[in-house]
Amino acid sequence: MTAARTRLTLASVAVAFAAADTYVVVLALPDMMSGVGLSADELQRAAPIISGFLLGYIAVLPLIGRIADVAGRTPVLVGALLLFAVGSLITAGAYDLSLVVIGRFLQGVGGGGLVPATLALVADLWPAERRGLPLGVVGAVQELGSVLGPLLGAAVLAVADWRYIFWLNLVVAVALALLLRGPQRPRVSDAVGLLACVTLGLTLTAPSRLASGVTLGLPFVPFSGSSRLLTPIGVVTLVLGVLWLGLVVGRTRGRLSAVLARVDLVGAGLLAVALAGVVLAFATADPEQELMSPAGPWLLVGAAAFAVGFAWWQRRTAAALVPRGLLGRRPAWGALVVSFLIGCALIAALVDVPVFARTTQGGGQLAAALVLLRFLIALPIGAVVGGWLTRRYGLGLITGGGLALAGAMFVVMAFWGRTALDHWPATAVLLVCGFGFGLALSPVNTAILGATPADSHGLASALVVVARMVGMLVGVSALTAIGLRRYYAIASGIQSPNALCPDSPGNCRPYVEALRDAAVSQVHAIFAGAAVCAFLAAVLSVALLGRRGVLHT
Repeated sequence: MTAARTRLTLASVAVAFAAADTYVVVLALPDMMSGVGLSADELQRAAPIISGFLLGYIAVLPLIGRIADVAGRTPVLVGALLLFAVGSLITAGAYDLSLVVIGRFLQGVGGGGLVPATLALVADLWPAERRGLPLGVVGAVQELGSVLGPLLGAAVLAVADWRYIFWLNLVVAVALALLLRGPQRPRVSDAVGLLACVTLGLTLTAPSRLASGVTLGLPFVPFSGSSRLLTPIGVVTLVLGVLWLGLVVGRTRGRLSAVLARVDLVGAGLLAVALAGVVLAFATADPEQELMSPAGPWLLVGAAAFAVGFAWWQRRTAAALVPRGLLGRRPAWGALVVSFLIGCALIAALVDVPVFARTTQGGGQLAAALVLLRFLIALPIGAVVGGWLTRRYGLGLITGGGLALAGAMFVVMAFWGRTALDHWPATAVLLVCGFGFGLALSPVNTAILGATPADSHGLASALVVVARMVGMLVGVSALTAIGLRRYYAIASGIQSPNALCPDSPGNCRPYVEALRDAAVSQVHAIFAGAAVCAFLAAVLSVALLGRRGVLHT
Protein backbone atom coordinates (compact mmCIF):
# COMPACT_ATOMS: atom_id res chain seq x y z
CA MET A 1 0.00 0.00 0.00
CA THR A 2 2.86 2.38 0.83
CA ALA A 3 4.49 1.81 -2.58
CA ALA A 4 1.16 2.33 -4.32
CA ARG A 5 0.54 5.61 -2.51
CA THR A 6 4.05 6.73 -3.40
CA ARG A 7 3.18 6.09 -7.05
CA LEU A 8 0.00 8.10 -6.61
CA THR A 9 1.97 11.01 -5.14
CA LEU A 10 4.40 10.97 -8.06
CA ALA A 11 1.53 10.69 -10.56
CA SER A 12 -0.24 13.65 -8.93
CA VAL A 13 2.92 15.76 -9.19
CA ALA A 14 3.15 14.78 -12.86
CA VAL A 15 -0.47 15.80 -13.46
CA ALA A 16 0.17 19.17 -11.80
CA PHE A 17 3.28 19.75 -13.90
CA ALA A 18 1.45 18.91 -17.13
CA ALA A 19 -1.38 21.28 -16.13
CA ALA A 20 1.15 24.03 -15.41
CA ASP A 21 2.61 23.57 -18.89
CA THR A 22 -0.75 24.45 -20.46
CA TYR A 23 -0.82 27.85 -18.77
CA VAL A 24 2.90 28.50 -19.24
CA VAL A 25 2.43 28.45 -23.00
CA VAL A 26 -0.23 31.17 -22.84
CA LEU A 27 2.44 33.57 -21.58
CA ALA A 28 5.24 32.21 -23.75
CA LEU A 29 3.25 32.20 -27.01
CA PRO A 30 4.51 35.57 -28.36
CA ASP A 31 8.14 34.50 -27.76
CA MET A 32 7.46 31.06 -29.28
CA MET A 33 6.02 32.72 -32.38
CA SER A 34 9.11 34.87 -32.74
CA GLY A 35 11.33 31.84 -32.22
CA VAL A 36 9.83 30.01 -35.22
CA GLY A 37 9.76 33.04 -37.52
CA LEU A 38 6.21 34.35 -36.99
CA SER A 39 5.48 38.02 -36.41
CA ALA A 40 3.12 39.38 -33.76
CA ASP A 41 0.35 39.98 -36.33
CA GLU A 42 0.38 36.32 -37.45
CA LEU A 43 -1.44 35.04 -34.37
CA GLN A 44 -3.87 32.97 -36.43
CA ARG A 45 -0.98 31.01 -37.99
CA ALA A 46 0.20 30.21 -34.46
CA ALA A 47 -3.18 28.75 -33.47
CA PRO A 48 -1.99 25.15 -34.14
CA ILE A 49 0.45 25.53 -31.23
CA ILE A 50 -2.59 25.59 -28.93
CA SER A 51 -4.94 23.38 -30.96
CA GLY A 52 -2.19 20.77 -31.49
CA PHE A 53 -1.89 20.30 -27.73
CA LEU A 54 -5.67 20.08 -27.32
CA LEU A 55 -5.91 17.61 -30.19
CA GLY A 56 -3.42 15.30 -28.54
CA TYR A 57 -4.98 15.79 -25.11
CA ILE A 58 -8.56 15.00 -26.11
CA ALA A 59 -8.60 12.76 -29.19
CA VAL A 60 -6.42 9.93 -27.84
CA LEU A 61 -7.63 10.08 -24.24
CA PRO A 62 -10.27 7.31 -24.41
CA LEU A 63 -7.72 4.92 -25.94
CA ILE A 64 -5.16 5.71 -23.23
CA GLY A 65 -7.81 5.24 -20.55
CA ARG A 66 -8.67 1.82 -21.95
CA ILE A 67 -4.99 0.83 -22.14
CA ALA A 68 -4.62 1.83 -18.47
CA ASP A 69 -7.40 -0.66 -17.64
CA VAL A 70 -5.78 -3.46 -19.64
CA ALA A 71 -2.03 -2.92 -19.18
CA GLY A 72 -2.06 -1.36 -15.72
CA ARG A 73 -1.79 2.14 -14.32
CA THR A 74 1.98 2.37 -13.80
CA PRO A 75 3.06 1.42 -17.37
CA VAL A 76 0.66 4.01 -18.77
CA LEU A 77 1.89 6.68 -16.34
CA VAL A 78 5.53 5.98 -17.25
CA GLY A 79 4.73 5.86 -20.97
CA ALA A 80 2.74 9.10 -20.79
CA LEU A 81 5.59 10.86 -19.00
CA LEU A 82 8.14 9.67 -21.54
CA LEU A 83 5.89 10.80 -24.40
CA PHE A 84 5.51 14.17 -22.67
CA ALA A 85 9.31 14.32 -22.35
CA VAL A 86 9.86 13.58 -26.05
CA GLY A 87 7.28 16.23 -26.95
CA SER A 88 9.09 18.70 -24.69
CA LEU A 89 12.41 17.84 -26.36
CA ILE A 90 10.99 18.42 -29.84
CA THR A 91 9.33 21.71 -28.79
CA ALA A 92 12.48 22.98 -27.06
CA GLY A 93 14.63 22.28 -30.11
CA ALA A 94 12.06 23.27 -32.75
CA TYR A 95 13.23 25.66 -35.45
CA ASP A 96 9.94 25.94 -37.37
CA LEU A 97 6.21 25.93 -36.68
CA SER A 98 5.57 22.35 -37.78
CA LEU A 99 8.02 20.95 -35.23
CA VAL A 100 6.50 23.05 -32.44
CA VAL A 101 3.04 21.70 -33.33
CA ILE A 102 4.32 18.09 -33.40
CA GLY A 103 6.01 18.60 -30.04
CA ARG A 104 2.91 20.16 -28.52
CA PHE A 105 0.74 17.34 -29.89
CA LEU A 106 2.95 14.73 -28.21
CA GLN A 107 2.91 16.77 -25.01
CA GLY A 108 -0.89 16.79 -25.17
CA VAL A 109 -1.08 13.01 -25.61
CA GLY A 110 1.32 12.44 -22.73
CA GLY A 111 -0.12 15.08 -20.42
CA GLY A 112 -3.68 13.95 -21.07
CA GLY A 113 -2.81 10.31 -20.49
CA LEU A 114 -1.64 11.07 -16.96
CA VAL A 115 -5.10 12.13 -15.78
CA PRO A 116 -7.27 8.99 -16.26
CA ALA A 117 -4.48 6.68 -15.07
CA THR A 118 -4.06 8.75 -11.89
CA LEU A 119 -7.79 8.90 -11.16
CA ALA A 120 -8.09 5.16 -11.76
CA LEU A 121 -5.16 4.58 -9.39
CA VAL A 122 -7.10 6.43 -6.68
CA ALA A 123 -10.06 4.11 -7.28
CA ASP A 124 -7.72 1.11 -6.98
CA LEU A 125 -6.40 2.25 -3.60
CA TRP A 126 -9.55 3.48 -1.83
CA PRO A 127 -13.04 1.96 -1.53
CA ALA A 128 -15.95 3.85 -3.04
CA GLU A 129 -17.09 5.45 0.21
CA ARG A 130 -13.60 6.82 1.00
CA ARG A 131 -12.17 7.85 -2.37
CA GLY A 132 -13.84 11.29 -2.54
CA LEU A 133 -11.13 13.07 -0.54
CA PRO A 134 -8.13 11.59 -2.41
CA LEU A 135 -9.89 12.37 -5.70
CA GLY A 136 -10.32 15.90 -4.42
CA VAL A 137 -6.64 16.09 -3.55
CA VAL A 138 -5.68 14.91 -7.05
CA GLY A 139 -8.04 17.48 -8.54
CA ALA A 140 -6.59 20.14 -6.26
CA VAL A 141 -3.03 19.29 -7.27
CA GLN A 142 -4.03 19.47 -10.94
CA GLU A 143 -5.67 22.87 -10.47
CA LEU A 144 -2.69 24.02 -8.41
CA GLY A 145 -0.66 23.43 -11.55
CA SER A 146 -2.85 25.94 -13.37
CA VAL A 147 -2.09 28.47 -10.61
CA LEU A 148 1.65 27.86 -10.66
CA GLY A 149 1.89 27.72 -14.46
CA PRO A 150 1.71 31.47 -15.16
CA LEU A 151 4.07 32.18 -12.25
CA LEU A 152 6.56 29.58 -13.47
CA GLY A 153 6.33 30.90 -17.02
CA ALA A 154 6.85 34.48 -15.89
CA ALA A 155 9.86 33.45 -13.77
CA VAL A 156 11.53 31.51 -16.59
CA LEU A 157 10.85 34.18 -19.22
CA ALA A 158 12.27 36.84 -16.92
CA VAL A 159 15.70 35.20 -16.89
CA ALA A 160 15.88 32.93 -19.96
CA ASP A 161 14.58 32.05 -23.41
CA TRP A 162 11.18 30.38 -23.82
CA ARG A 163 12.88 27.14 -24.82
CA TYR A 164 14.11 26.65 -21.25
CA ILE A 165 10.49 26.08 -20.20
CA PHE A 166 10.46 22.92 -22.28
CA TRP A 167 13.97 21.86 -21.31
CA LEU A 168 12.72 22.04 -17.72
CA ASN A 169 9.68 19.97 -18.71
CA LEU A 170 12.01 17.36 -20.21
CA VAL A 171 14.12 17.04 -17.06
CA VAL A 172 11.17 16.84 -14.68
CA ALA A 173 9.21 14.38 -16.85
CA VAL A 174 12.19 12.01 -17.17
CA ALA A 175 12.90 12.20 -13.43
CA LEU A 176 9.27 11.40 -12.56
CA ALA A 177 9.18 8.53 -15.08
CA LEU A 178 12.31 6.98 -13.55
CA LEU A 179 10.89 7.31 -10.03
CA LEU A 180 7.58 5.75 -11.07
CA ARG A 181 9.31 2.95 -12.90
CA GLY A 182 11.37 2.11 -9.83
CA PRO A 183 14.78 0.43 -9.66
CA GLN A 184 15.23 -1.91 -12.60
CA ARG A 185 18.17 -3.49 -14.34
CA PRO A 186 19.24 -1.36 -17.35
CA ARG A 187 18.37 -2.85 -20.73
CA VAL A 188 19.91 -2.42 -24.15
CA SER A 189 16.70 -0.73 -25.31
CA ASP A 190 17.11 1.89 -22.56
CA ALA A 191 20.58 2.80 -23.80
CA VAL A 192 19.42 2.94 -27.43
CA GLY A 193 16.41 5.09 -26.52
CA LEU A 194 18.59 7.50 -24.53
CA LEU A 195 21.05 7.75 -27.40
CA ALA A 196 18.19 8.38 -29.85
CA CYS A 197 16.94 11.27 -27.70
CA VAL A 198 20.43 12.77 -27.47
CA THR A 199 20.93 12.64 -31.24
CA LEU A 200 17.42 14.05 -31.77
CA GLY A 201 18.27 16.99 -29.52
CA LEU A 202 21.52 17.56 -31.41
CA THR A 203 19.73 17.27 -34.76
CA LEU A 204 17.14 19.90 -33.86
CA THR A 205 19.38 22.37 -32.05
CA ALA A 206 22.53 21.98 -34.24
CA PRO A 207 24.85 23.56 -31.64
CA SER A 208 27.04 26.14 -33.33
CA ARG A 209 30.25 24.82 -31.72
CA LEU A 210 29.65 21.50 -33.46
CA ALA A 211 27.77 22.48 -36.60
CA SER A 212 30.29 25.17 -37.60
CA GLY A 213 33.32 22.91 -37.28
CA VAL A 214 35.12 21.70 -40.38
CA THR A 215 35.05 18.05 -39.30
CA LEU A 216 32.53 17.90 -36.47
CA GLY A 217 30.07 19.91 -38.56
CA LEU A 218 29.80 17.30 -41.33
CA PRO A 219 26.97 15.34 -39.62
CA PHE A 220 24.91 18.56 -39.60
CA VAL A 221 25.22 19.35 -43.32
CA PRO A 222 21.86 18.68 -45.09
CA PHE A 223 21.79 16.25 -48.00
CA SER A 224 19.56 18.75 -49.79
CA GLY A 225 17.70 21.91 -48.89
CA SER A 226 18.03 23.36 -45.41
CA SER A 227 16.12 20.94 -43.20
CA ARG A 228 18.08 19.82 -40.15
CA LEU A 229 16.26 16.50 -40.29
CA LEU A 230 17.75 15.65 -43.72
CA THR A 231 21.27 15.39 -42.35
CA PRO A 232 23.56 12.46 -41.46
CA ILE A 233 22.82 12.91 -37.76
CA GLY A 234 19.11 13.08 -38.58
CA VAL A 235 19.39 9.72 -40.35
CA VAL A 236 21.26 8.29 -37.34
CA THR A 237 18.43 9.51 -35.09
CA LEU A 238 15.86 7.78 -37.30
CA VAL A 239 17.84 4.52 -37.31
CA LEU A 240 18.24 4.60 -33.54
CA GLY A 241 14.52 5.32 -33.11
CA VAL A 242 13.56 2.36 -35.31
CA LEU A 243 16.07 0.14 -33.52
CA TRP A 244 14.69 1.17 -30.12
CA LEU A 245 11.13 0.43 -31.26
CA GLY A 246 12.18 -2.98 -32.57
CA LEU A 247 13.93 -3.87 -29.31
CA VAL A 248 10.93 -2.82 -27.20
CA VAL A 249 8.44 -4.69 -29.38
CA GLY A 250 10.62 -7.78 -29.41
CA ARG A 251 11.01 -7.75 -25.62
CA THR A 252 7.31 -7.21 -24.89
CA ARG A 253 5.80 -9.07 -27.85
CA GLY A 254 3.70 -11.47 -25.80
CA ARG A 255 2.34 -8.87 -23.42
CA LEU A 256 1.83 -6.35 -26.22
CA SER A 257 -0.20 -8.87 -28.22
CA ALA A 258 -2.37 -9.60 -25.19
CA VAL A 259 -3.03 -5.88 -24.64
CA LEU A 260 -3.82 -5.19 -28.30
CA ALA A 261 -6.21 -8.13 -28.37
CA ARG A 262 -8.28 -6.50 -25.62
CA VAL A 263 -8.16 -2.94 -26.98
CA ASP A 264 -10.59 -1.82 -29.67
CA LEU A 265 -8.19 0.03 -31.97
CA VAL A 266 -10.77 0.51 -34.73
CA GLY A 267 -13.28 2.04 -32.34
CA ALA A 268 -10.58 4.17 -30.73
CA GLY A 269 -9.53 5.42 -34.17
CA LEU A 270 -13.09 6.32 -35.18
CA LEU A 271 -13.70 8.14 -31.90
CA ALA A 272 -10.34 9.93 -32.13
CA VAL A 273 -11.16 11.28 -35.60
CA ALA A 274 -14.61 12.39 -34.43
CA LEU A 275 -13.12 14.21 -31.44
CA ALA A 276 -10.39 15.67 -33.64
CA GLY A 277 -13.05 17.20 -35.89
CA VAL A 278 -14.69 18.89 -32.89
CA VAL A 279 -11.35 20.14 -31.56
CA LEU A 280 -10.22 21.59 -34.89
CA ALA A 281 -13.62 23.16 -35.57
CA PHE A 282 -13.58 25.19 -32.37
CA ALA A 283 -9.98 25.38 -31.10
CA THR A 284 -8.58 27.06 -34.24
CA ALA A 285 -11.05 29.95 -34.06
CA ASP A 286 -10.38 33.30 -32.37
CA PRO A 287 -12.83 33.27 -29.43
CA GLU A 288 -13.00 37.07 -29.39
CA GLN A 289 -14.07 37.33 -33.04
CA GLU A 290 -15.65 34.15 -34.42
CA LEU A 291 -17.71 31.13 -33.45
CA MET A 292 -15.59 28.50 -35.17
CA SER A 293 -12.93 28.19 -37.83
CA PRO A 294 -13.92 28.78 -41.50
CA ALA A 295 -13.76 25.02 -42.08
CA GLY A 296 -15.68 24.38 -38.85
CA PRO A 297 -19.03 23.33 -40.37
CA TRP A 298 -17.36 20.75 -42.63
CA LEU A 299 -15.24 19.50 -39.76
CA LEU A 300 -18.34 19.03 -37.62
CA VAL A 301 -20.09 17.15 -40.44
CA GLY A 302 -17.08 14.86 -40.69
CA ALA A 303 -16.98 14.46 -36.91
CA ALA A 304 -20.67 13.49 -36.90
CA ALA A 305 -20.08 10.91 -39.63
CA PHE A 306 -17.22 9.30 -37.71
CA ALA A 307 -19.26 9.41 -34.50
CA VAL A 308 -22.02 7.47 -36.26
CA GLY A 309 -19.40 5.03 -37.53
CA PHE A 310 -18.06 4.65 -33.99
CA ALA A 311 -21.55 3.91 -32.62
CA TRP A 312 -22.15 1.34 -35.38
CA TRP A 313 -18.81 -0.34 -34.71
CA GLN A 314 -19.44 -0.50 -30.98
CA ARG A 315 -22.61 -2.48 -31.60
CA ARG A 316 -20.84 -4.78 -34.06
CA THR A 317 -17.58 -5.67 -32.29
CA ALA A 318 -17.22 -8.02 -29.35
CA ALA A 319 -14.36 -6.05 -27.75
CA ALA A 320 -15.92 -2.59 -27.83
CA LEU A 321 -13.88 0.40 -26.64
CA VAL A 322 -16.84 1.39 -24.44
CA PRO A 323 -18.28 -1.90 -23.11
CA ARG A 324 -22.04 -2.29 -23.33
CA GLY A 325 -23.74 -1.18 -20.18
CA LEU A 326 -20.71 0.77 -18.91
CA LEU A 327 -22.68 4.02 -18.89
CA GLY A 328 -26.04 2.40 -18.24
CA ARG A 329 -26.44 3.62 -14.66
CA ARG A 330 -27.76 7.15 -14.19
CA PRO A 331 -24.78 8.50 -12.19
CA ALA A 332 -22.39 7.25 -14.90
CA TRP A 333 -23.93 9.01 -17.90
CA GLY A 334 -25.11 11.81 -15.62
CA ALA A 335 -21.49 12.55 -14.67
CA LEU A 336 -20.66 13.01 -18.36
CA VAL A 337 -23.58 15.41 -18.90
CA VAL A 338 -22.68 17.44 -15.82
CA SER A 339 -18.99 17.46 -16.76
CA PHE A 340 -19.88 18.77 -20.23
CA LEU A 341 -21.91 21.63 -18.74
CA ILE A 342 -19.16 22.40 -16.22
CA GLY A 343 -16.80 22.81 -19.16
CA CYS A 344 -19.27 25.13 -20.91
CA ALA A 345 -19.44 27.40 -17.86
CA LEU A 346 -15.81 27.13 -16.75
CA ILE A 347 -14.42 28.31 -20.07
CA ALA A 348 -16.17 31.66 -19.61
CA ALA A 349 -14.01 32.35 -16.58
CA LEU A 350 -10.80 31.05 -18.13
CA VAL A 351 -11.19 33.05 -21.35
CA ASP A 352 -13.37 36.06 -20.58
CA VAL A 353 -12.12 37.15 -17.16
CA PRO A 354 -8.77 38.00 -18.84
CA VAL A 355 -10.68 39.59 -21.74
CA PHE A 356 -12.63 41.76 -19.29
CA ALA A 357 -9.38 42.71 -17.55
CA ARG A 358 -7.69 43.75 -20.81
CA THR A 359 -10.78 45.67 -21.96
CA THR A 360 -11.27 47.64 -18.77
CA GLN A 361 -7.74 47.95 -17.41
CA GLY A 362 -5.49 47.65 -20.43
CA GLY A 363 -2.18 45.86 -19.88
CA GLY A 364 -0.91 42.72 -21.52
CA GLN A 365 -1.24 38.99 -21.13
CA LEU A 366 0.63 38.87 -17.83
CA ALA A 367 -1.59 41.47 -16.17
CA ALA A 368 -4.72 39.63 -17.38
CA ALA A 369 -3.29 36.29 -16.20
CA LEU A 370 -2.72 37.72 -12.73
CA VAL A 371 -6.38 38.74 -12.57
CA LEU A 372 -7.37 35.20 -13.56
CA LEU A 373 -5.20 33.86 -10.72
CA ARG A 374 -7.76 35.27 -8.27
CA PHE A 375 -10.19 32.73 -9.72
CA LEU A 376 -7.73 29.85 -10.20
CA ILE A 377 -6.27 29.97 -6.70
CA ALA A 378 -9.62 29.03 -5.14
CA LEU A 379 -10.14 25.97 -7.39
CA PRO A 380 -7.77 23.61 -5.53
CA ILE A 381 -9.17 24.69 -2.17
CA GLY A 382 -12.69 23.93 -3.37
CA ALA A 383 -11.54 20.58 -4.76
CA VAL A 384 -10.20 19.41 -1.39
CA VAL A 385 -13.28 20.64 0.47
CA GLY A 386 -15.57 19.00 -2.10
CA GLY A 387 -13.71 15.70 -1.69
CA TRP A 388 -13.99 15.90 2.10
CA LEU A 389 -17.72 16.60 1.89
CA THR A 390 -18.36 13.43 -0.14
CA ARG A 391 -18.03 11.41 3.07
CA ARG A 392 -20.94 13.28 4.63
CA TYR A 393 -23.31 14.48 1.91
CA GLY A 394 -24.71 13.30 -1.40
CA LEU A 395 -22.62 13.79 -4.52
CA GLY A 396 -25.41 15.63 -6.32
CA LEU A 397 -25.93 18.04 -3.45
CA ILE A 398 -22.23 18.94 -3.23
CA THR A 399 -21.88 19.37 -6.99
CA GLY A 400 -25.16 21.27 -7.27
CA GLY A 401 -24.28 23.56 -4.38
CA GLY A 402 -20.85 24.38 -5.82
CA LEU A 403 -22.18 25.05 -9.30
CA ALA A 404 -25.07 27.15 -7.98
CA LEU A 405 -22.49 29.21 -6.10
CA ALA A 406 -20.42 29.63 -9.28
CA GLY A 407 -23.57 30.54 -11.24
CA ALA A 408 -24.50 33.20 -8.71
CA MET A 409 -21.04 34.75 -9.02
CA PHE A 410 -21.39 34.81 -12.81
CA VAL A 411 -24.63 36.77 -12.34
CA VAL A 412 -22.72 39.31 -10.26
CA MET A 413 -19.97 39.46 -12.89
CA ALA A 414 -22.57 40.14 -15.57
CA PHE A 415 -23.19 43.51 -13.88
CA TRP A 416 -19.58 44.52 -13.28
CA GLY A 417 -18.70 48.08 -14.14
CA ARG A 418 -15.53 49.12 -15.92
CA THR A 419 -13.76 49.81 -12.62
CA ALA A 420 -14.94 46.63 -10.87
CA LEU A 421 -11.53 44.94 -10.87
CA ASP A 422 -10.03 47.90 -9.00
CA HIS A 423 -12.00 47.04 -5.86
CA TRP A 424 -11.86 44.09 -3.43
CA PRO A 425 -15.46 42.79 -4.00
CA ALA A 426 -14.41 41.64 -7.49
CA THR A 427 -11.63 39.57 -5.95
CA ALA A 428 -14.13 38.02 -3.54
CA VAL A 429 -16.46 37.18 -6.44
CA LEU A 430 -13.65 35.49 -8.40
CA LEU A 431 -12.53 33.52 -5.33
CA VAL A 432 -16.04 32.29 -4.55
CA CYS A 433 -16.64 31.40 -8.22
CA GLY A 434 -13.44 29.36 -8.37
CA PHE A 435 -14.26 27.70 -5.05
CA GLY A 436 -17.68 26.70 -6.37
CA PHE A 437 -16.22 25.05 -9.45
CA GLY A 438 -13.64 23.32 -7.26
CA LEU A 439 -16.38 21.81 -5.08
CA ALA A 440 -17.77 19.99 -8.12
CA LEU A 441 -14.55 18.28 -9.26
CA SER A 442 -14.32 15.35 -6.85
CA PRO A 443 -18.04 14.46 -6.64
CA VAL A 444 -18.33 14.13 -10.43
CA ASN A 445 -15.31 11.83 -10.61
CA THR A 446 -16.50 9.91 -7.56
CA ALA A 447 -19.93 9.42 -9.15
CA ILE A 448 -18.70 7.83 -12.37
CA LEU A 449 -16.07 5.70 -10.62
CA GLY A 450 -18.68 4.46 -8.18
CA ALA A 451 -21.11 3.57 -10.96
CA THR A 452 -18.68 1.70 -13.23
CA PRO A 453 -16.75 -1.56 -12.74
CA ALA A 454 -13.14 -1.47 -11.57
CA ASP A 455 -11.82 -2.90 -14.86
CA SER A 456 -13.10 0.19 -16.70
CA HIS A 457 -12.11 2.97 -14.30
CA GLY A 458 -9.36 4.25 -16.61
CA LEU A 459 -11.77 4.57 -19.52
CA ALA A 460 -14.50 6.08 -17.34
CA SER A 461 -12.10 8.71 -15.98
CA ALA A 462 -10.96 9.51 -19.52
CA LEU A 463 -14.55 10.00 -20.70
CA VAL A 464 -15.25 12.48 -17.90
CA VAL A 465 -12.20 14.52 -18.88
CA VAL A 466 -13.17 14.39 -22.56
CA ALA A 467 -16.71 15.51 -21.75
CA ARG A 468 -15.41 18.54 -19.84
CA MET A 469 -12.89 19.48 -22.53
CA VAL A 470 -15.48 19.17 -25.32
CA GLY A 471 -17.84 21.24 -23.19
CA MET A 472 -15.19 23.93 -22.96
CA LEU A 473 -14.74 23.97 -26.73
CA VAL A 474 -18.47 24.05 -27.47
CA GLY A 475 -19.07 26.51 -24.65
CA VAL A 476 -16.54 29.04 -25.85
CA SER A 477 -18.16 28.97 -29.30
CA ALA A 478 -21.76 29.21 -28.09
CA LEU A 479 -21.04 31.90 -25.51
CA THR A 480 -18.96 33.85 -28.04
CA ALA A 481 -21.96 33.81 -30.38
CA ILE A 482 -24.11 35.30 -27.61
CA GLY A 483 -21.50 37.91 -26.80
CA LEU A 484 -20.87 38.93 -30.40
CA ARG A 485 -24.58 39.32 -31.01
CA ARG A 486 -24.77 41.73 -28.07
CA TYR A 487 -21.66 43.60 -29.27
CA TYR A 488 -22.89 44.11 -32.83
CA ALA A 489 -26.35 45.13 -31.63
CA ILE A 490 -24.81 47.90 -29.53
CA ALA A 491 -22.10 48.85 -32.02
CA SER A 492 -24.65 49.29 -34.81
CA GLY A 493 -26.26 52.10 -32.81
CA ILE A 494 -23.04 54.03 -32.20
CA GLN A 495 -22.63 57.15 -34.28
CA SER A 496 -19.64 57.39 -36.59
CA PRO A 497 -16.51 59.33 -35.53
CA ASN A 498 -17.40 61.99 -38.11
CA ALA A 499 -20.73 62.59 -36.41
CA LEU A 500 -19.39 62.45 -32.84
CA CYS A 501 -16.18 64.39 -33.41
CA PRO A 502 -16.48 66.43 -36.63
CA ASP A 503 -13.34 68.44 -35.78
CA SER A 504 -11.06 65.44 -35.09
CA PRO A 505 -12.68 62.17 -36.29
CA GLY A 506 -9.31 60.41 -36.34
CA ASN A 507 -8.91 60.91 -32.59
CA CYS A 508 -12.48 60.63 -31.37
CA ARG A 509 -12.44 59.59 -27.71
CA PRO A 510 -16.26 59.32 -27.34
CA TYR A 511 -16.32 56.81 -30.20
CA VAL A 512 -13.52 54.74 -28.66
CA GLU A 513 -15.25 54.78 -25.26
CA ALA A 514 -18.56 53.72 -26.85
CA LEU A 515 -16.87 50.76 -28.52
CA ARG A 516 -15.23 49.84 -25.22
CA ASP A 517 -18.63 49.92 -23.52
CA ALA A 518 -19.94 47.61 -26.25
CA ALA A 519 -17.03 45.22 -25.61
CA VAL A 520 -17.80 45.22 -21.88
CA SER A 521 -21.45 44.44 -22.66
CA GLN A 522 -20.26 41.57 -24.85
CA VAL A 523 -18.42 40.03 -21.88
CA HIS A 524 -21.45 40.66 -19.65
CA ALA A 525 -23.58 38.60 -22.04
CA ILE A 526 -21.03 35.78 -21.95
CA PHE A 527 -21.01 35.77 -18.14
CA ALA A 528 -24.82 35.63 -18.16
CA GLY A 529 -24.73 32.65 -20.53
CA ALA A 530 -22.17 30.94 -18.29
CA ALA A 531 -24.47 31.49 -15.32
CA VAL A 532 -27.25 29.66 -17.18
CA CYS A 533 -24.90 26.73 -17.90
CA ALA A 534 -23.78 26.59 -14.26
CA PHE A 535 -27.35 26.67 -12.91
CA LEU A 536 -28.46 24.00 -15.38
CA ALA A 537 -25.50 21.83 -14.36
CA ALA A 538 -26.42 22.37 -10.70
CA VAL A 539 -30.01 21.20 -11.23
CA LEU A 540 -28.94 18.17 -13.27
CA SER A 541 -26.31 17.27 -10.68
CA VAL A 542 -28.92 16.90 -7.98
CA ALA A 543 -31.22 14.96 -10.31
CA LEU A 544 -28.62 12.66 -11.87
CA LEU A 545 -25.84 12.22 -9.33
CA GLY A 546 -28.17 11.71 -6.40
CA ARG A 547 -28.79 13.35 -3.05
CA ARG A 548 -27.55 10.40 -1.03
CA GLY A 549 -24.13 8.96 -0.28
CA VAL A 550 -21.62 7.31 -2.57
CA LEU A 551 -22.73 4.44 -4.81
CA HIS A 552 -20.97 1.08 -4.57
CA THR A 553 -20.02 -0.85 -7.69
